[in-house]
Amino acid sequence: QAQLVESGGGAVQAGGSLTLSCVVPERHSSYCKGWFRQTPGHEREEVASIEQDGTRTYSDFAKGRFHISQDEDKRTHYLRMDSLKVEDTGTYYCATHPWVCGTADFNSWGQGTQVTVSS
Repeated sequence: QAQLVESGGGAVQAGGSLTLSCVVPERHSSYCKGWFRQTPGHEREEVASIEQDGTRTYSDFAKGRFHISQDEDKRTHYLRMDSLKVEDTGTYYCATHPWVCGTADFNSWGQGTQVTVSS
């Protein structure tokens, strides 16, 4: 079983939306939480991250279209993706690490979930 459990991937037409979910162990509740993706022809790249206090960081390609959030009671963080483009197609991963976002490599990962955007 993956340490982080993801759901929400699937197929969607360009312009549509998907929301990915990631359930984390309770001990990860205070951790930095992030989303990554790997798309064809590109290295794995960070999409967004969120601190326990709600501070958010986005990669340039995600700004304005993607939104990261968390629900502490459900031990879950989310990635809402709007206005999806074909170029967003790829495998998406959630991840955590126990330090401040931006100061360490992520060391806990989900299994990955496939997002396919069609034209």
